[in-house]
Amino acid sequence: MRIVSLCPSNTELLAYLGRLGDVAAVDDSSDWPPEVKQLPKVGPDLRIDMDQVEALKPDLVVASLSVPGMERNVEELKRRGLPHLVLAPNSLDDIANDLLRLGEALGETKKAAELVRRYHDVLDWHRERAASAEPSRLYWEWWPRPIFTPGGANWLSELSELAGGRNIFSDIPQASVQTEWDDVLARNPSHILLVWVGVQTKKMSPKAVTARPNAQQAEAVRTGNIHILEESLYCRPSPRLLVGLKKLAPLLHPALFPPADDSDPLLGG
Repeated sequence: MRIVSLCPSNTELLAYLGRLGDVAAVDDSSDWPPEVKQLPKVGPDLRIDMDQVEALKPDLVVASLSVPGMERNVEELKRRGLPHLVLAPNSLDDIANDLLRLGEALGETKKAAELVRRYHDVLDWHRERAASAEPSRLYWEWWPRPIFTPGGANWLSELSELAGGRNIFSDIPQASVQTEWDDVLARNPSHILLVWVGVQTKKMSPKAVTARPNAQQAEAVRTGNIHILEESLYCRPSPRLLVGLKKLAPLLHPALFPPADDSDPLLGG
């Protein structure tokens, strides 16, 4: 079987299902597991080279609607008559359901079901621990200018609660919210989490926040709780969010959660 993946989260789902050996090509940003970097690339996820995809004669193209603009890829796949599956997750349950859907499409239903069982076990364990926490007020920043942050419909609102926190923009129902710095200050986060999409951690600095007007009004700034996190563990709708959760929870509540490590609870290491 020849599979082409058009975004990093889809590539990660294929890896969890043990089907990387069938992947003929991926988008430019797919980088996990590391061996994916050796695969042929078909362009950025918003500007996929469909001529190249078609030339690969894929049995399945795994497309996505997780980022605005990706619908153009889906329209082109339909126009060319290429066999495809479209995933459009916003919630943690959506991600589990996508694993099951992709598993069914690949004949991996048993493996997908076992992964989903373990996935929900991890979520339930964190939910139990987090129930006794005083919720930290979390401001997630996806992009700095203009400011974009996840809203209530996004998986990061759920992940926040599982780590003993609350997304300060969870009252806005959309998955993605464009807002202003003054609104962030008015909501007074106790922790600021920088996860700029597509930007490496080494290229970010807390100064990006502390230099903003009236930054000291935010509790997170006064207490030094500005955290630069790996966007690949928080901004992609795949089970790797569980690795991010394992790192976030002890950052917020070290007395409730064990110290962070890089192990993946679905892969056993």
